[in-house]
Amino acid sequence: MSKRDLKKYLAELTKEQLEEQLIELYEKFSPVKVYYDFVFNPKEDKLLQESKVKISHEYFPVKKPNAKWRPKAKMRRSVAQKIIKHFISLGVDSFIIADLMFYNIEIAQTYSSNNFIKQELFYKSMFNSFEQAVNFVISNGILTEFKARIEAVYQETLQQKWKNRYDFEAILEKIDF
Repeated sequence: MSKRDLKKYLAELTKEQLEEQLIELYEKFSPVKVYYDFVFNPKEDKLLQESKVKISHEYFPVKKPNAKWRPKAKMRRSVAQKIIKHFISLGVDSFIIADLMFYNIEIAQTYSSNNFIKQELFYKSMFNSFEQAVNFVISNGILTEFKARIEAVYQETLQQKWKNRYDFEAILEKIDF
């Protein structure tokens, strides 16, 4: 069904019929419920904090009570990407999304500063996250607000001597840093 057909169909419905359909969608489909719950009670700060905890546990997992050993860090970029995509679909403020994007890179750098990582994919993945974050702040017109964090991420790649640190530098050169 095209958008035009949908508009035509909705125009033919009474207010009560529209309300019934929305309630049915709300009850039947979880994404619709999540969307309306967010729209009417955004609590962006709480959502951001919960998301940061989830991302940090990818690098610094918490030992469960009564466990004999500490769980190993998983370092999955996909966890942060899924959260970021969810934030975008909800229409969360772009500052909060950008904050989360840079937090993901910063927590990974904190982990790598104390742990040797031999997987090339980790560094490539962090570069992709950095490039996406920089493009996001540029496209949303908030680059100046995140310049310090962009520079800090780059400086950390230099300090840790990441093999792809020059790729990070190339991004900075493109945006006339």
